[in-house]
Amino acid sequence: RWEAAGYVLAPGNTRKRIHVYGTTRKEALAKLTEKIAASNRGVPAPSAQGSVAAHLTYWLEAVAVHQLRENTHTRYTTCINRYLAPGLGKKKLAKLSAKDVRTWLNQLRTTCQCCARGIDTGRDEPRCCTAGSCCSKRLSPLTLAYIHSVLKSALEHAVREEEIPRNVARNVRTGTPRPRRFEPLTTDEARQLLTATRGHRLHALFELALHTGLRKGELLGLRWEDLNLDTGTAAIRCTLQRTAAGGLTTMPTKTRASERRIALPIRCVQSLKLHHEQQQREREAAGTTWLHNGHVFTTAQGRPIDPTNLTRAFITLLRKAGLRRIRL
Repeated sequence: RWEAAGYVLAPGNTRKRIHVYGTTRKEALAKLTEKIAASNRGVPAPSAQGSVAAHLTYWLEAVAVHQLRENTHTRYTTCINRYLAPGLGKKKLAKLSAKDVRTWLNQLRTTCQCCARGIDTGRDEPRCCTAGSCCSKRLSPLTLAYIHSVLKSALEHAVREEEIPRNVARNVRTGTPRPRRFEPLTTDEARQLLTATRGHRLHALFELALHTGLRKGELLGLRWEDLNLDTGTAAIRCTLQRTAAGGLTTMPTKTRASERRIALPIRCVQSLKLHHEQQQREREAAGTTWLHNGHVFTTAQGRPIDPTNLTRAFITLLRKAGLRRIRL
């Protein structure tokens, strides 16, 4: 075996001595020449000695936790624990190549998840690989694109910290997945839904959702101070979400562009005024147990409404109106 050694650019604008190996003198010299050429282009030699799994753990715990919303961080953690760490975690970060990423994504694309993750073995009655009949449950293109984006974000941080010279995941093309087709309610179906919600204590919420298209979290995060019923406007500043650590939490909108002021249709202004009167009656009935937080839409005791409970109520109303099930 042949060894070649030389000085190359290192992180922090310093230089360090590296060693490369080959089965022939020519091979060792070619490897050293390649690394010196990269150094001359200003690309520092990688300093990462750990595995991909170690870097992903560090990135989640020391970097992403301070930059991402809690729910987004939870989804990233699930993605890494379920797919990235088992698939690429044992590889050395400095030696990870675009070919490794592409090969792994192709394998993920064609592998039945019941088999790969042991889902079938955990069932009371196996109906896939354990039963000898694969159900061919594959990951959707959207899920694959999401996994790829998480890997790109983690490796991009390693590049910024000069642990690796380039983000190899950026050289892998997964294609742009076609989003799931969504069929909203037609005009007649919307009228049926409003008829079904008449008399419901959250009628104003569903009418506002149909007329303005506000997101579920934005509807539940609305406060009376955000509304001006005299001029018929609403300021969208907050969203209500359930997080693992804080429970139901009011937080700013995801982006600055999501903060906006919208015009309220006359019907919504009227229903909101009636809703305000109804809320005052509920407050008087609750007495000292009323929890005042300023939200427009609350429970009968003044507490914020859990988004999951709102979804359940919406599905129940769709069923009552004889309508197909759609997302709120």
